[in-house]
Amino acid sequence: MNPVITPSLQYTGTDHSKYTLDCVHCGSQYQLQEMACSNDNGLLRTRYASRRLHMHDFPGIGKFLDWLPVTAQINTPAGPVTYKSTGLARELGLTNLYIGFNGYWPEQGAHIQTCSFKELEAYPTLQLMQESGNNKIVLASAGNTGRAFAHAAVGTDIHVYIVVPESGISKMWLPEEPTDNIHLISMPNTCDYADAIQMAGKIATLPGMRTEGGVRNVARRDGMGTVMLDAAVTMGCMPDHYFQAIGSGTGGIAAWEASLRLRADGRYGETLPRLHLIQNLPFAPILNAWQNGRRDIVEKIDMPDPKKLIDRMYADVLSNRYPPYSLPGGVYDALTDTNGAMYGISTPEAKQAKTLFEQSEGIDIVAPAAVGVAGLVKAMEEDVLNKDDFILLNITGGGVERLKKDFTLHHLQPEFKLDSQDIDIELIVR
Repeated sequence: MNPVITPSLQYTGTDHSKYTLDCVHCGSQYQLQEMACSNDNGLLRTRYASRRLHMHDFPGIGKFLDWLPVTAQINTPAGPVTYKSTGLARELGLTNLYIGFNGYWPEQGAHIQTCSFKELEAYPTLQLMQESGNNKIVLASAGNTGRAFAHAAVGTDIHVYIVVPESGISKMWLPEEPTDNIHLISMPNTCDYADAIQMAGKIATLPGMRTEGGVRNVARRDGMGTVMLDAAVTMGCMPDHYFQAIGSGTGGIAAWEASLRLRADGRYGETLPRLHLIQNLPFAPILNAWQNGRRDIVEKIDMPDPKKLIDRMYADVLSNRYPPYSLPGGVYDALTDTNGAMYGISTPEAKQAKTLFEQSEGIDIVAPAAVGVAGLVKAMEEDVLNKDDFILLNITGGGVERLKKDFTLHHLQPEFKLDSQDIDIELIVR
């Protein structure tokens, strides 16, 4: 496995008294511009001055401002929404099933207009960029992340460069007209998400460019962690179990870190939620390594011929050949600390779960979310859960069909179409 690249994302314009960055492994403290521990390459985690969760009277994700690494209010109605399930709960025989719906469903108060919880990452990251004085950001995406960042960038002065494999171009749409600060770069059809990551890394080396940071970007992790925060506030306690489909597993790390803060708060319980993370077969390197008791992913064993495996996935956006699994503070540690579990879901299982959710809850969901639902169904079939357990199911995307009733979708066209990785990258950023 290739090591996780440490990007040069600079946190220079934020309120230094609001939080510090601590290495999760050795405890070393760093200035806000650092992204990894120089001692052990461990993840750095935000330690906020406010140890108790204070809810602001702001719309969307902004209500969690005290536990986001930005200074100014984030002005968006997009945010996590948690509600108690009746339909799916009845089908599964559960009494305390809560849905974290991260998509577009205005009747339920959900206003994520790209229909993906990646918006929860995008807004804090771009806000942090603005506060740090950076106006050019580059990221790789399989589709959903790029769409979210493009949408969040509309109306800002930040230029967003999005590198997407050709398979992800169809997912690059917006509920509004795209603006000229959004730059879409497509990779050849022989490339996948990992190739897009490498190209984005090259572009990030150009003067004035900043990478969005991936798992090392605390704004991304803490933004996703608001799903757990919103659930705890809604339920009055942390859930016993947390279910989410994963590609890189960053969302699972974020849920774990948010739970640690909630435990330290003292009002939401002392026991961390058990993480139930789900991968889409046949590409499941994290599942394979975890089930075999290994901290490290072995490429030849856990994902032989990865591109062929990815081509056979139902939700290829859940593929990541270099997930943050083994590094200190990564997925392995999150699963270990929470007594977590991993599941592998086939395409037929995911499709069946999609139908079950949509018929019982009354809203459409995207393929990755369907994988997550199937993981919950499998856990019930394996008698992993008690019917009265408090369960949070993260629906990581949904409401696309509902969105089409209110908005006209505008598909982004690539500004650059690369026919190979051997290209003068300075031609891209002019």
